Amino acid sequence: MESRRTVADPERVILGLYYATNRRHEGADRWHPKRYGRHFSDDGTENLRFGWLEVEADDAAVARCLAATTGHGRGDGEALTRLLTKAAARARIEPYLEQIDAARSEAGQSRARFGSKAMFRDLQKDMLRRSDVLVFVHGFNVDWEAAVGSALALQTMLDREGVGDPAQRLAVVLFTWPSDGMALPFVSYKSDRTEAMGSGFAFARGLLKVRDFLAALQDRAEGGGRACPQDLHLLCHSMGNYVLENALARIRAFTPGAALPRLFEHVFLCAPDVDADVLEPGKAMGDLHELARMVTVYHNRGDVALHVSDYTKGNPDRLGSHGAARSAVLPDKVQQVDCSAIVGGWIEHSYHMSGRVNDDILLSIDGFGLEDPARTRVRRPGHPNLWTMP
Repeated sequence: MESRRTVADPERVILGLYYATNRRHEGADRWHPKRYGRHFSDDGTENLRFGWLEVEADDAAVARCLAATTGHGRGDGEALTRLLTKAAARARIEPYLEQIDAARSEAGQSRARFGSKAMFRDLQKDMLRRSDVLVFVHGFNVDWEAAVGSALALQTMLDREGVGDPAQRLAVVLFTWPSDGMALPFVSYKSDRTEAMGSGFAFARGLLKVRDFLAALQDRAEGGGRACPQDLHLLCHSMGNYVLENALARIRAFTPGAALPRLFEHVFLCAPDVDADVLEPGKAMGDLHELARMVTVYHNRGDVALHVSDYTKGNPDRLGSHGAARSAVLPDKVQQVDCSAIVGGWIEHSYHMSGRVNDDILLSIDGFGLEDPARTRVRRPGHPNLWTMP
């Protein structure tokens, strides 16, 4: 999980990342892919590959991005994303090997090898070494290299020194879906929204695997095994929130009882490209709060990308623009942070990657209270769950 210097060149750094994807592999061998492309897996939209990859980058260039001042805090995650996206073209990709009979249910295959379980075991080892885990779902118009670059940049930003708990580490798990990545405004958006809907079911399948793995860990802990003291978190950006919206429908269908399983400590909805009323009771994400101890929405009234979603795509008002349509009806654990004052004219849509917004996310991951002096957000008078970044 942690970065390391290369043997041949100490000025180069190797960054590692866990991933899961329902993209189709490119190359003759799925276990040695060149990359993952714009289409669903040949085994179906819900088929998942789990793996580990490593990217080599210029250590000094990474350090410059982390030290850069954006005008709204330290750390330029956008520049770091561009740097690591270029480096991702040469990523060394290692899928977790599997041996599964596709014609039989997973429960009936005692000797099967599952890539998911192998990755979860490695993540558990990281967590026992005091590392939280953040699952990251990217948004619209993101190809494989950009997905890897943004996930590595997010991991590096959230694992940097000088913010939060210095003893706490973080590993990011990228869920990358076949976002078009072609930058054709009127074609790519419609295509990506359709693919995001289908990918939601694949993402749900992964989350249900996490649920079952955590249940098995709990059983072992109650039997005298070692419990893990670290937390799982989820961050969805832009249309990645629509992936999550569709995942919730599938999780409900496979969850006994009336409530969703508590999987995460925090869920972060960043620039969410979903309807402004989606978190209200009875709506598509009205029970999202059951998945986590806390849900935080980051929005920006000047988000140009979401204005395009509003007006040119015929969508209703976006949650990521002005926040929830009716904040008063949302559960107490749903917090909203208006970032408009600090991101206007800066990074309108990916502001979670840099500066003070990134700091605020990291402080939540590290367990800082909502009104801790380390934060720069301010609560709106008379609104217990509404905040601004002044």
